[in-house]
Amino acid sequence: MTNWVGRTAAEIAAAVREKRATPREVVAEHLARIEKLDGRVGAFRVVRAEAALAEADEVGSRGDLGELPLAGVPVAVKDNLAVRAESNRVGSAATPDTPADADHEVVARLRAAGAVVVGLTNVPELCVFGTTEGVHGTSRNPWDTSRTAGGSSGGSAAAVAAGLVPVALGNDGMGSLRIPAANCGLVTLKPGSGVVPAGISDGDWFGMSENGPLATTVEDARLLLSVIAGTEFVRRDAPATLDVAVSLRSPLAGVTISAPYAQAVREAAGLLIKAGHQVRRADPPYPLSLGVTSLATWTAGTSVDAQGLDPRLLARRTRVHAAIGRRFVKTVRKGKARQELRERLEPFFAEHDVLLLPALARRSPKAEAWHERGWLRNVLANTNYSPLTPPWNLTGWPAMSVPLGTLPSGAPTAVQLVGRPGSETVLLEVAEELERRRPWRRTAPLD
Repeated sequence: MTNWVGRTAAEIAAAVREKRATPREVVAEHLARIEKLDGRVGAFRVVRAEAALAEADEVGSRGDLGELPLAGVPVAVKDNLAVRAESNRVGSAATPDTPADADHEVVARLRAAGAVVVGLTNVPELCVFGTTEGVHGTSRNPWDTSRTAGGSSGGSAAAVAAGLVPVALGNDGMGSLRIPAANCGLVTLKPGSGVVPAGISDGDWFGMSENGPLATTVEDARLLLSVIAGTEFVRRDAPATLDVAVSLRSPLAGVTISAPYAQAVREAAGLLIKAGHQVRRADPPYPLSLGVTSLATWTAGTSVDAQGLDPRLLARRTRVHAAIGRRFVKTVRKGKARQELRERLEPFFAEHDVLLLPALARRSPKAEAWHERGWLRNVLANTNYSPLTPPWNLTGWPAMSVPLGTLPSGAPTAVQLVGRPGSETVLLEVAEELERRRPWRRTAPLD
């Protein structure tokens, strides 16, 4: 019997379309792996075993099975997106345990494409922090289970990196796709504004949050992104020679890039030079006020999301974050600082097609009870290891995380690719070039 665990989404969908596998057998194999390994990883809040098998049978009986881009592919969904008949807890005890009446639009698009939702994945409370732990569980990096998977899409990233599902859905408001993808050795793309339906929490964190894919290959990331965007990101026959800017400068003053992540960028730059691209050192003109803008926007988004929830049921770090943010909501909503940042960075991206920089500054924190620790300790831990993702949410421009290199522990490192608005296809092509020239191990050796 063929083992479908460990196969890519593209391989599984092709096999199901060609009747070499049934959706039920594919989903059943992945459910068995979840049962075997998720106790070590903590990816899922809810596993929909019985419902997923029933839905797999429905997919198998569809008359259009041979045309479905995700035919029979098991997917995991981040627990801040509605999945019909399941509650949406957003990592908190303060949210209602009420089943959703309907799927979120991107979940509906996955199902229409033939995917089967096997479960909802863990997140930090209200998806605030870059580590995933709380009342519903702790998500660990499958490559090094002593470390957090990252956040806030930590459960989704852990599920894919552990081979519990081939792909997963997450979202990104200040790095929440790219941080866990970088920790867990995955490919992700935070699309630019308006490319994929958002509808995340109350106002999408002032329009900064975007839904996106978590995958083990660029092909799978492209496939999932095409489905949720409702438009195909076609690979061009003759990719252009690009001007690639390389930066090792942290956007936040005083935060340095550790040696493994700096080395990953240098290696990626060398690979792109060999591919024929023009690659040169150039730092974006980050304003000194960027740290203040990031903190104000981050806390203000949480303040909006916490409205109407019983503060007694929120973790202390979340209460403090929301309380600080209340004073910034009106100012952040006007969007002046974000517009000024875009105007400051636009000339840089007029000169350069792609920015290559580290995905993280250093390895992720230990997988501990961060939700029981103070607010300042959480904020410092987050900003010290992940200062490089927020600028591209503030601008609303597309950004990717791509695995490249390893830490001394053997866990992956990663680089980040950023482009101007509408450059998702370009970023995917650059990521494919890196994958072709420096393939990575797709899933962690947990067995």
